[in-house]
Amino acid sequence: MLSEILLVSAPGKVILHGEHAVVHGKVALAVALNLRTFLRLQPHSNGKVGLNLPNIGIKRAWDMARLQLLDTSFLEQGDVTAPTPEQVGKLKEVAGLREDCADDHERLAVLAFLYLYLSICRKQRALPSLDITVWSELPPGAGLGSSAAYSVCLAAALLAACKEIPNPLKDGEPTSRWTSEDLELINKWAFQGEQVIHGNPSGVDNAVSTWGGALRYQQGKISSLKRPPALKILLTNTKVPRSTKALVAGVRKRLLKFPEIVGPLLASIEAVALECERVLGEMAVALAPEHYLVLEELIDMNQHHLNALGVGHASLDQLCQVTMAHGLHSKLTGGGGGGCAITLLRPDLERPEVEATKQALTGCGFDCWETSIGAPGVSVHSAASLDAAVRQALDGL
Repeated sequence: MLSEILLVSAPGKVILHGEHAVVHGKVALAVALNLRTFLRLQPHSNGKVGLNLPNIGIKRAWDMARLQLLDTSFLEQGDVTAPTPEQVGKLKEVAGLREDCADDHERLAVLAFLYLYLSICRKQRALPSLDITVWSELPPGAGLGSSAAYSVCLAAALLAACKEIPNPLKDGEPTSRWTSEDLELINKWAFQGEQVIHGNPSGVDNAVSTWGGALRYQQGKISSLKRPPALKILLTNTKVPRSTKALVAGVRKRLLKFPEIVGPLLASIEAVALECERVLGEMAVALAPEHYLVLEELIDMNQHHLNALGVGHASLDQLCQVTMAHGLHSKLTGGGGGGCAITLLRPDLERPEVEATKQALTGCGFDCWETSIGAPGVSVHSAASLDAAVRQALDGL
């Protein structure tokens, strides 16, 4: 069992191109978002296992003696399949959660933690006594992969704590990453956590959070893009609530009603994704200013296509108009109907122009972050490499 404190982080994600078309078998590009979730695991000997999630006000602890007496044979793992209702039901009993006393965020976060903790650590001679604190820069429920980053951090930390994978961080290093083989194992367990939370996820979010960079996804097949560039963006949350399920159903209905119109739209969205993939490949070899001009054109075309599919929103139109007034190009990311959008920031942009754009967006009542995409995947850190705000949050302050 690990004896020292472990600090882990994992990125969120955005869909760069391919929203909605991916539901109909087309290619989508998903990229790691450099807004991260951080986890601090501290082993101790007080006979308890603790979970602290300050972002959503959760602080729970369980007696090791009680957990040790549990029959955990129901957690036997075979192939990667969704946890059964029986497993989830037993976990609710362990957690002491009643349907009428815990909101969805609390219940699902706690269940995912217990599922991963008991499943990964059950091979140990004794369940480890430890405290885990998780803090995130990602807003929950915004389609940015916050639950996947949570599951990836938990999986990586618990696997390292139980010596199922090594801690790759060497003395004096600020940050390190695991080998491809270890990342495969982290991703497998993170997908299990995502299944507890979402039931039937695609696996894209946890894959992006594990490997980072950019991924191509089509009909269940996921592959990494080689060395994609880290692109600077503005990420803007319109804070307009939407139902992804309803938006997906609306596109399907429109496709059935106008197949000769919507079918080519979906094919064109895929063509945008494929062209973007080609350009990112070129940028990885030799970066040129004209690459950014092509990316901006692709962003504009895709946004118009998504509007034609019926997944736009007045708030997104306003956002695009505001950024266009500053010479910048934006598109929705995710389900649409509100939610979030990304704005590409060219390297030649002057700082005052970026600040003026951010101020204009926040003036519309939106939340806005300046960040990047193509970020590294799950990583382990030294305490000195984390900024003071993150350290304070992970110390439970």
